[in-house]
Amino acid sequence: MPENIKSPQDSAVEITELMKPMNSNFSGKIHGGYILNLMDQIAFACASKYSGQYCVTASVNTVDFKNPVSVGEFLTLKARVNYVGNTSMTVGIRVISENIQTGEKKHCNSSYFVMVAKTKEGKNAKVPKLKLRNSEDVRRFIRSKSRLETNKLRKQAFSKQSFNYKEHLEELKEFNVFIDPSLLD
Repeated sequence: MPENIKSPQDSAVEITELMKPMNSNFSGKIHGGYILNLMDQIAFACASKYSGQYCVTASVNTVDFKNPVSVGEFLTLKARVNYVGNTSMTVGIRVISENIQTGEKKHCNSSYFVMVAKTKEGKNAKVPKLKLRNSEDVRRFIRSKSRLETNKLRKQAFSKQSFNYKEHLEELKEFNVFIDPSLLD
């Protein structure tokens, strides 16, 4: 039986939606939460397409809103699997707005959603191997791997068990904080 292998291109999903007033704030800009909802939906679609399984969101890594999205613009979200573990996938998402009248396009944000494949019984499901076909696929895979490793190291360094706040008190003096005197004992 041949091994289950798919390329990032096999996972590619793209959606475009017209931004309507019902999803905006009083200044006519689309709520970030609405855009996050769309991003979660496309991450689910992308990961499910790739894995052939129901998928759940395990984490979202950095969403920086670079440009606002206005009512009346098209919003296009593009997603693809950049990295796979045994049961998880990192889905890269790029969000672009387009002014319908001028054709001007703006990069609004990029983000990375870690999705986990699930069986019908709710257990983690194995995902296909990722076929890296070119240098860009390799770059995206290694970048995602590095991001996951950095997150793991940060969690370890700042865990309640290992963190010693006294080691950081001097450093805090450079910031806009008041250190309660009881912490200095």
